Amino acid sequence: MLSSSAYPERSEEESSGTPSADGGPVGAAARPAHAEGDESPAESSEPVDWLGLPEPVRERVAELSAAALGRLPGDDVPRQLRPVARFAPAKRARLGGSALLTALRDSTRFRTAVLEWLREHRVDALNPNDEDAVAAAAAAVLLGESSASSRVRLVARHTEASALRAERDAAVARVRRLEEEIGRLRAELDDARAAVERARTEREDEVVKLRGRLREQGVVVREAKDAAAEAVAARERVEAERDAEIEALTARWERERQKAEAERAMAERAMAEAEAARQSAREARDADEVRLSMLLDTLSGAVDGLRRELSVGSTPRRPADTVRGANAGRRGGRVSEPRTLDTLLALPGVHVIVDGYNITKTGYPELSLAEQRQRLVRQLGALAARTRAEITVVFDGADVTSIPAAGPRNVRVLFSDPGVLADDVIRTLVRSEPHGRPMVVATSDQAVVASVCSSGAHAVPAAVLLTRLGRV
Repeated sequence: MLSSSAYPERSEEESSGTPSADGGPVGAAARPAHAEGDESPAESSEPVDWLGLPEPVRERVAELSAAALGRLPGDDVPRQLRPVARFAPAKRARLGGSALLTALRDSTRFRTAVLEWLREHRVDALNPNDEDAVAAAAAAVLLGESSASSRVRLVARHTEASALRAERDAAVARVRRLEEEIGRLRAELDDARAAVERARTEREDEVVKLRGRLREQGVVVREAKDAAAEAVAARERVEAERDAEIEALTARWERERQKAEAERAMAERAMAEAEAARQSAREARDADEVRLSMLLDTLSGAVDGLRRELSVGSTPRRPADTVRGANAGRRGGRVSEPRTLDTLLALPGVHVIVDGYNITKTGYPELSLAEQRQRLVRQLGALAARTRAEITVVFDGADVTSIPAAGPRNVRVLFSDPGVLADDVIRTLVRSEPHGRPMVVATSDQAVVASVCSSGAHAVPAAVLLTRLGRV
């Protein structure tokens, strides 16, 4: 908002309200004196363009109407201003300025209500003769005085003049800065010229030095050329001597090669004679082996005929094998401790049969089936390397789409055929082993445990095997 200092002061007659020289009234209802170039009295009665007010007057009118808006009854507030009335007081004039001016222009009731509120609470804001030209113009606009248009134009001219003065001052400041910049650039240019002159002088001195050095280098180059010519001559002499030595070595090598070929021919003849002797000895030994084999077959046939004639069994039996009322007992059993499992794994020729998914789903069920198989087979491979036991792991093959081509050494990986359970494959493996071979079956399936124990195998729970694998 522009202060009163930006506008010309009123005369003493205008501010006091005394009659003017022509007897016309002045004061609150009187028009301001017209300076040179101001509008005529006929022009001052033109209607005010509310939305085209100068920015200072526009802000003043919006501020006063926004202050009144929050205190007016709802019936006096136009419908389009009701959302603005809900704004905070500081935001009404800033965000709803255009809506407030439009309502003042279009709604006589709203304008009258605003004037009444201002007369009651802000009577100082309705003084068209205020020293502040902006406040006076805003009061004249709100009161609808005939001098409002001329006051608004006066404020607009002074606003424009102030803007022009500000632009002029800014332009003068820019000119001063440019003059200072030009002075600085001139000083830098002088310094650059002096530097160029010094560089030119130094370059000329350097050229003189380089010419002297070039003459010195010419002498060195000529000496180098003479030395190179001598080196070439020396190299040619050395190459001639080397070629002669190479020819002598080549002739010597050729003589040695011919001598070696003659010795190799003699060695080949000796090898052929030795091979013929070995062949004769091998034929003689083969004939002796054939005669010995025929003799053994004859003796074996005679012994078999004698056994059949005497009805003697082929399996040797001892008196203790014929005792009645006792037996050797069942070799199979259940293993409940890792220490017992270590004892079984130390037996020579032990065969360990593992129920694959029964072990993996007990130890690491969170992995996928493929990852379970890979982890178990890797651990069993380490166990086989430590114990030298034969290990066979059996998986159900129903859900397996791809079978790995090879597994770890000493670990046999089997997948049951479609329609065949891995439990049945394990039972078949146990029954196929010869009587008396130590067997260990790792599973927690009680049906499998019962059947393999009856066949003489030792059953190891999944937890015990996983504990042993954890130590590998």
